[in-house]
Amino acid sequence: MKPDWTTETIITHFTLQSEERAWLGSNEAHNHLGKALQLKFFQYEGRFAEGLYEIPEEAIAYVAQQLHVAEQIIGEYEWRGRTAKDHRRDVRKYLGFRPVTAQDKIEMREWIKGHVLPEEYRPSHIRVLLYAQLRTERIEPPSQQEIDRVIASALVQYQRAFFERTYAKLPQVSRLRLRNLLSEASSWTEQLSGYPLLHEIKLGPGAADVKHIHRVCERLKYLRAIELPEDLFEGIPMKYLRQYQRQVSVESPSHLLRREENQPEQMYTLLATFCWVRQREVTDDLVDLFIRVLKDIKVRAEHKEEKRVLNDFIRVDGKQQLLFNLSEAMLAHPDGVIKEILYPIVGEARLKALVKEAKQTGPFQRAVQTRIGSSYSHHYRQILPPLLEVLKFRSNNARHRPLIDALKIVKTYLEDEHRTFYPMGTIVPMQDVIPPAMQSWIWQPNRSGNLQVRRTRYELCVLQGLRDQLRSKEIWVVGADRYRNPDEDTPVDYADKRVEYYHALNLPLDADEFIKQIQQEMTQALKQFHDGLLLNPYVTISSSGRIGVKKLDKKKQTANLTYLHNQVKQVWGLVSLLDILKEVDLRVDFTQHFKSLTGESRLSPDVLQRRLLLCLYGLGTNTGLSRVWIGNPDVSESNLKYVRRRFISVEGLRVAIAHVVNELLAIKAPHIWGDLGTWSASDSKQFGSWDQNLRAQWHQRYRQSGVMVYWHVSKQSLCIYSQLKAPSSSEVASMIEGVIRHCTAMQVDRNYVDTHGQSEVGFAFCRLLGFQLMPRLKNIYEQKLHVPYLEDFDKYPALAPILKSVIDWDLIRQQYDEMVKYATALRLGTAQTEAILKRFTRHNIHHPTYKAFSELGRAIKTIFLCRYLHDVDVRQEIFDGLQVIENWNSANGFIFYGNQGDIASNDVNAQEITILAMHLLQTSMTYINTLIVQQVLAEPSWYNRFTDADWRGLTPLFYKHINPYGSFNLDMASRIPLAS
Repeated sequence: MKPDWTTETIITHFTLQSEERAWLGSNEAHNHLGKALQLKFFQYEGRFAEGLYEIPEEAIAYVAQQLHVAEQIIGEYEWRGRTAKDHRRDVRKYLGFRPVTAQDKIEMREWIKGHVLPEEYRPSHIRVLLYAQLRTERIEPPSQQEIDRVIASALVQYQRAFFERTYAKLPQVSRLRLRNLLSEASSWTEQLSGYPLLHEIKLGPGAADVKHIHRVCERLKYLRAIELPEDLFEGIPMKYLRQYQRQVSVESPSHLLRREENQPEQMYTLLATFCWVRQREVTDDLVDLFIRVLKDIKVRAEHKEEKRVLNDFIRVDGKQQLLFNLSEAMLAHPDGVIKEILYPIVGEARLKALVKEAKQTGPFQRAVQTRIGSSYSHHYRQILPPLLEVLKFRSNNARHRPLIDALKIVKTYLEDEHRTFYPMGTIVPMQDVIPPAMQSWIWQPNRSGNLQVRRTRYELCVLQGLRDQLRSKEIWVVGADRYRNPDEDTPVDYADKRVEYYHALNLPLDADEFIKQIQQEMTQALKQFHDGLLLNPYVTISSSGRIGVKKLDKKKQTANLTYLHNQVKQVWGLVSLLDILKEVDLRVDFTQHFKSLTGESRLSPDVLQRRLLLCLYGLGTNTGLSRVWIGNPDVSESNLKYVRRRFISVEGLRVAIAHVVNELLAIKAPHIWGDLGTWSASDSKQFGSWDQNLRAQWHQRYRQSGVMVYWHVSKQSLCIYSQLKAPSSSEVASMIEGVIRHCTAMQVDRNYVDTHGQSEVGFAFCRLLGFQLMPRLKNIYEQKLHVPYLEDFDKYPALAPILKSVIDWDLIRQQYDEMVKYATALRLGTAQTEAILKRFTRHNIHHPTYKAFSELGRAIKTIFLCRYLHDVDVRQEIFDGLQVIENWNSANGFIFYGNQGDIASNDVNAQEITILAMHLLQTSMTYINTLIVQQVLAEPSWYNRFTDADWRGLTPLFYKHINPYGSFNLDMASRIPLAS
């Protein structure tokens, strides 16, 4: 059963209707209660409970209350006895179900192969779909063990057919080149002499520089030279192929070669899927490198120009005082002669210095562009030939055709190194390619004095325009994944399943009905805020349109909570963090989710469990595998590295974290922790890391290079999701990703963020996806409201200074279906969240759907702002929620203490695994602390002394009693073997 059953949910699903009471008849008390529980459980789950342990105690008590019997008598009910069997037969007959047959199991397997695979290949998810299908067909499901066998059989049969089908499609030349991946790379690159080619294909893109762009281009050319058929994996989703790509990533070439003799279909299919996925990933890497290089050139040019301007400013000092003296002299002598009045004040030498400075400085942006042009022509221009050779650019928007044509012009004259200008008469696209401010910069006089287009400057402007359009996906790249055709980001069956998708989002099919609801909410919120403004002591609105909001005070930890923490330390002493991880695993068995990525394992379960725990501890504390094996003589460093490589993956860690979170929700005592809550707060924290990769970036605020970890934390420091991101990536996308992908039993209906986690488009997407975005706005003083109707400007005179515009409902009405389609794409995960949101940024301001999202976002943001400013409780709720995530962040350094808290890897996958391991460790600590606190507060003397403030501040995230470093044994009799 779900671990987050609330009273409302229990009442909804376990209330006995009058006809059900009549059907139950009269039995002995314990049989009467058992039969009722069998009925209600089957109605909800579509199957019978395996045992009483599956039914929550609250549900048993509620049903017993309705039947006027004691809940304790359920212990007398024999769940596997003859009477219970008769009850199950009666329930089947009453609900119109029939027992499962052997033929049904065969049909179940075929249904999975034909309707579920390959879109969904995870057994736990297939199980849910299969139960739903059996309920539709009114068939009683077999036992969970039999269900699992049917699913496993379907997976094996589908996989075998997939291997055979793929192998048959592969041409002989492609098989030969795939086989060559397992040979040495000396024929391709001297850097990898002695290593298999496969090793090079596995590597990440590296840093954003010329060397790595050339190397990635060569990598992409080799992958394309394999010549995999275009329709090789037609109809197979990328997520299904990625599981085989991950398998090849962790297997050595020698292990792959072992399959060639007995399982050639498997070996060649694994290599083909690996190359297919890697070709798209490498294409994305190359586009990322290109975008990052152009950004870095600009940033360095701006820094140099700022430094030059500052030096020039310092060189001629006293400008402000000088300007004041000049102004004062001119006002005193308006008819005076310049030489007589102004020269004595300034001095001729200083005037000449000022004139020289102005001539040298010029427009700042033009100077920056000149520096960029110099860097490009002298060094970075060498990236252009390989980029244009391997990347093919396309656009679905006629507006950007000139930029595609400009790229063709650039490519045509690329090999002519001695030509400074494009030939006279060459039609060089300018409109919608070169910004008007830069057009005069690219035109320069030739030796004859005639104006011509300077080639390198034109190339640079074209590449800068290409960068902007790639970021907004108005221009896409053939063969890419994240930068693919944006039309492929939305569900291909949207037109056929439109009604189903609307119902899944709980949205009306009629746009007018949706708009009417928003208009009513806006009107109500504006009226409430306007009418209560005069009596609101916390909010003021000035005549200039500036909003003033009184700050909220941060709550301090109460004395009783300090006493509680001291009591925990006194009773339990210092508890090892490794023991905490072990105890949680022994209780909930989260290590069951770490499966071998190769599908094979020769380690016994006990040995694997022990090594997994040591690996997770070493990764989560950032101390590394080479240190945690010390003190465990039965484990070597190579053992741990093997387990890390073969068993620990991002997907396995996410499932393990969700499992621990769900178990934590199940053990929480409601009388101590209150209700579970339906909110989460999200924010990011920076971690230092090695910077020779595309994810690590310099952060101005933290003054170091690193990555950002975006957390989603719920009530009482329960972290339900974490994700690693680049500092420049969208926090709005990360916020949405965490809410819709956390995969825990938490039901999130509102999310608190800081200013960076919100945008107008973000407000619109959150509304369509069914949850509220509730930010704490740092710039609340400059926020504006919008009105649903033009006449509303006169209805709210107190709000007049901050009323800005009327919502364009016609645009929302026209684009309503398109907006729902993109929201559906986010819900289904047909593309990455950030890839979809890239389409709706300021770089794509002319896109009609972007405009509609902006209009809808303004309406939803207005509703939120009115409630936020009107009700101090809303502001306090958001403030308290964000304090929870601050508390979570404060514990990161305590756990992630190794290597000074810096991630010592350039592998972005290894970086994410490290952070997820830390997340698992910190959640495990919260789990054990929850049990400890409940044990202490079970004593009436402790429970009764707690006040309302104590209960509000109670959290299981504290670590005064925890030792994260291990034990230290000092043996005075042993010596280090050194020469005397």
